[in-house]
Amino acid sequence: MSDSPVSRRSFLRTMGLATAAVTIVPRHVLGGKGFIAPSDTVYIAGIGVGGKGESDLTGVAAHPKAKVVFLCDVDDRQAVESKKNFPNAKYYKDFRVMLDKEGKGIDAVTVSTTDHTHAVAAMAAMQRGKHVYVQKPLTHDIYEARMLTEAARKYKVVTQMGNQYASADHVRTAKEYVDAGLIGDVHTVYAWTNRPVWPQGIAAPQGKHKIPKEVDWDLWIGPAKFIDYNPAYLPFNWRGWWDFGTGALGDMGCHIMDAAFRILPIDFPSEVECSTTTAWQGFFDEANFVESCPSSSIIHLKFPRKDGKGDISLTWMDGGLLPKRPQELLPDEKLGDWDGGYIFEGTKGKLMSNYNMAPTLLPTARMKEVTLPSPTTPRIAGAEAGHYTQWVEACSRGYGEMQLSSGFEFAGPFTEAVLMGNLAIRSYGQRKMNADGKGFTYPGRKKLLWDAKNMKITNFDEANAFVKSNYRTGWTL
Repeated sequence: MSDSPVSRRSFLRTMGLATAAVTIVPRHVLGGKGFIAPSDTVYIAGIGVGGKGESDLTGVAAHPKAKVVFLCDVDDRQAVESKKNFPNAKYYKDFRVMLDKEGKGIDAVTVSTTDHTHAVAAMAAMQRGKHVYVQKPLTHDIYEARMLTEAARKYKVVTQMGNQYASADHVRTAKEYVDAGLIGDVHTVYAWTNRPVWPQGIAAPQGKHKIPKEVDWDLWIGPAKFIDYNPAYLPFNWRGWWDFGTGALGDMGCHIMDAAFRILPIDFPSEVECSTTTAWQGFFDEANFVESCPSSSIIHLKFPRKDGKGDISLTWMDGGLLPKRPQELLPDEKLGDWDGGYIFEGTKGKLMSNYNMAPTLLPTARMKEVTLPSPTTPRIAGAEAGHYTQWVEACSRGYGEMQLSSGFEFAGPFTEAVLMGNLAIRSYGQRKMNADGKGFTYPGRKKLLWDAKNMKITNFDEANAFVKSNYRTGWTL
């Protein structure tokens, strides 16, 4: 060093800079190929980890930045596979306890519970600054959907509803066909499903049953009114009961109706009406199954177009009911598939799709007669599987850094519109004894007018009872 023109001070300063340069080498480089630094890892907790919850966790864990560190379920029997899949994850039964105790070690949460606890679990996570992935339907009632949408903005968290077909290629192809003007201005939509494929339109189960030791029944009931345990509700058939589920609409409506909301200039409906299957307990003694969703229904919704070009009518059918076959469809050509489908009718033609397959113009011969548009809408890597990993990637980047397929800014208003159908169904079934004590009337069997801004039916106040649920004491949103 004595022979060098570089002073000791400058030498040390140079070495210090070199050392500093070494310390900022990315951790994944130091750790080798495939290494994800702890600072880049998204630590995830699963609330509701059986059934769909199991596949949700498997889906998010496919992203290399994801690490599932906590599991929570009220039914130990349902958690078995997830415990095997994530043996190092700590297990809880009460999500509130988990969030309070482990909050600092959680970045994001998946919510895959029964419909009636989606909102309370998601809100509890968002209030603690956790990103959330919530299974469809986003919520159990309209009010909850509005509150979660507002909370996502307030708490600045990354959100995604679990309608994975929102990330599929087919809905983007359909959008390109419509945007290219191949069917003109859309004025009518039909959407349908074969669901329910579980019990609906039946009387409430009766009898006293012993609660399995693996089940915390009080936690399973959550914010709903307390009823005695009955195995008829677990682990899946809760879908058909209004206290816990949202029927066929909440299950498949969030998949099949997604295309209409993603493609067309609509958000909140202005009116709704419906009809449902009639059930009979005895000869001409109409059953009032107020606790169970109907076995089939037809919903008619009207949406003002946001571009001011009039209205769009959307008709939903479930329970195996179908629209009339379009005259452009040949006799031997399929109308939808086993799960369901949709048809857009425009001023220049029609478009049909199974909910999970590529769309086709009608008549189908048009597919070879017209110039189809080139793909312009960005595709999601992995399509449906990418619905999960897209969310994880957005969580790693932070709020506002990525556009997601079904963030709450989209999923919230969409869910409100879907659940408007259930509000109509429940209002439709309301009956009151006539003043003379002879017979009943059904005041709900009318067109309901909706004030979206104030979340209120303006012409039948009884229907507003179904806008917002009454939570059991001890539960809040």
